[in-house]
Amino acid sequence: MILKKFARLSSKKINLMSKIGFDTEKYLKAQEAAIKERLSKFEDRLYLEIGGKLYGDFHATRSLPGYDADTKLTLFKNLKKDLQVIFCVSAKQLASGKMRGDLGIGYDLATIAALEDLKEFGLPIAGVVINRFSGEEEAKVLRKRLERKGFKVYFRYEIEDYPKNLDLIISETGFGKDEYIETKKPLIIVWGAGPGSGKFSTCLSQIYHDQKKGLDSGYAKFETFPVWDLTLEHPVNLAYEAATADLGDFNLIDPYHLSAYKKSAVNYNRDVESFPILISLIQKMLNKRNFVANYHSPTDMGVNMMKKGIVDEEIVCRTAKKEIVFYFFRYCQEYFKGLVDKEVLDKMNLLFEKAGISENYLPVVPAARRAKREAEKDKRKGERGIYCGAAIELKDDKIVTGKNSPLLHAEAACILNAIKVLAKIPDSIDLLTPQVIESLNQVKGKILKEKSKSLEVNEIIVALAISAPVNPLIGKALVKLGDLKNCYMHTTHPLTEGDRAIFRKLGIWVSTDGEVARKTPKNF
Repeated sequence: MILKKFARLSSKKINLMSKIGFDTEKYLKAQEAAIKERLSKFEDRLYLEIGGKLYGDFHATRSLPGYDADTKLTLFKNLKKDLQVIFCVSAKQLASGKMRGDLGIGYDLATIAALEDLKEFGLPIAGVVINRFSGEEEAKVLRKRLERKGFKVYFRYEIEDYPKNLDLIISETGFGKDEYIETKKPLIIVWGAGPGSGKFSTCLSQIYHDQKKGLDSGYAKFETFPVWDLTLEHPVNLAYEAATADLGDFNLIDPYHLSAYKKSAVNYNRDVESFPILISLIQKMLNKRNFVANYHSPTDMGVNMMKKGIVDEEIVCRTAKKEIVFYFFRYCQEYFKGLVDKEVLDKMNLLFEKAGISENYLPVVPAARRAKREAEKDKRKGERGIYCGAAIELKDDKIVTGKNSPLLHAEAACILNAIKVLAKIPDSIDLLTPQVIESLNQVKGKILKEKSKSLEVNEIIVALAISAPVNPLIGKALVKLGDLKNCYMHTTHPLTEGDRAIFRKLGIWVSTDGEVARKTPKNF
């Protein structure tokens, strides 16, 4: 009953984001109108490639405070009577065992999870296409798994020298070899398991086959970032470069748009590189009356109304710069794990220069490091010679810190301190008595035989929930956990798996130095 009560309290929709830089409703109206207008240009159907995430777009949420992470999903739910979804995954990514960095799972499981989500959201699925197939066993296995779950699965084959060999691509042995995906609705959403899943080529292949069937179909792209009508070095566009630095992507002025209209528009390298394929398709296949013939640039292909939603430029610039720093720390950790190369870190340093910032632009970074230094000077702090600091930035810009001790991890102390501040509970009052904490420490050490006895965040939350009925202050503090959603936190040390999981559930954005500082190794 206690935990159920806590679940009800923490699940209440809390919106304390006092500094809104983006109006989601305003944006949604403009974006829906733009998609409907583009759809009206084609008699039979429009293939709309979805760049980025269909839902859970937390990069956009962090960069544009006020942006709902599920905005695209909301949009397509509004249009679902007119649409179907084609989902793409690359056979090459399946075979390589590539992981989705944001989810920590392989592309096979990411595909299954996304399809189950689409079913739950009520968005009709036309089929799953496995791209770049050339006999990979992993692709065959995934096809069987998906077909046994009731999904229609199609193979599209590897085309030699794609995307340069245009004559081969647009031929019976290129796109003509692909399995055609049957669709019934006018708006076909083409989404994928991640970058490189083959969405663009799937759209073009479908148009190729539609043309053979005498159908008037077209292509457009719904890419949230980069924002074409912001400047190339606007912090929002720089933040997008940061988020894709590991892919080798970069923003640039669309040369085709500049040539056709004498106007600057921001696009990114892969769309610019792919544009000649679309131009060739137009010239070789489509009726000149097809609206795609009006595309003179990659920017023309897009339907992106993001700028319409920006209502406070200063706030958006500030939060986008924070996002750059957030990704810098993510890549630092991936570099030490061997997941990215030094070129990615070099790219991030270049973005720092362009944005005029350093890693300390994220206020929790210097605050956490100060907390660690203070812990090293305090005999009551540290555990087994290890000294750690953590800091969280509340929505009113207040910074709250925590230090590790034999009782608590630094991030656990930080969370306790933060909810006390939010609940206006004096610092001198302990939410959990030393006796309760020490009892749990003993269980971890003597019974569970864990090396570290100090409590993690999930452990203190359970302890608080159990103690709430006998202490009203604890109940008052517990509900404030919801107010930590979308807050930045930084630690000087690696997180445990348990803490990583609970921070994902709480919606706290955690970066880390990833260091383990040992002041006295002999006591370790």
